[in-house]
Amino acid sequence: MSDSLPSYTLHEDVMFYDTDLGGVVHNLAYLRMIEACRTKLATEGLGMDLKTMAETNLYPVVLSSAVEYKFPATLGHKLKVIVSLDSVERVKFWVKAEIYAEGVDRVLVTARQSLAMVQMPNAKPQRLPKEWRERWATS
Repeated sequence: MSDSLPSYTLHEDVMFYDTDLGGVVHNLAYLRMIEACRTKLATEGLGMDLKTMAETNLYPVVLSSAVEYKFPATLGHKLKVIVSLDSVERVKFWVKAEIYAEGVDRVLVTARQSLAMVQMPNAKPQRLPKEWRERWATS
């Protein structure tokens, strides 16, 4: 592995629609934030292009998600979402996510997701680009 693993940081304000009746951010909102940040990582850190994905029908698809909710964010928090490439295999790759809030001195949420490049509409997994394995392979 010759290059450092790419990451992307996204800033999000907690809105009413992110919270439950108690003003606490619900799990679906965190997953939406991770998804948005992971998409930016794909386009800006991994060299994917949304238009090309749509034209070729080749997409990164989430295979699994493991999320740990450690401390709640609440209405009005300003969040920092960081998603990083964690490892690259032949067909799968892994990303990790961490979410922090301004004024809270701890990580709120951690996640690890596995993904594969899938050719649609047949849902056939494809090998990851050779360039990815050369730059970031871990196994």
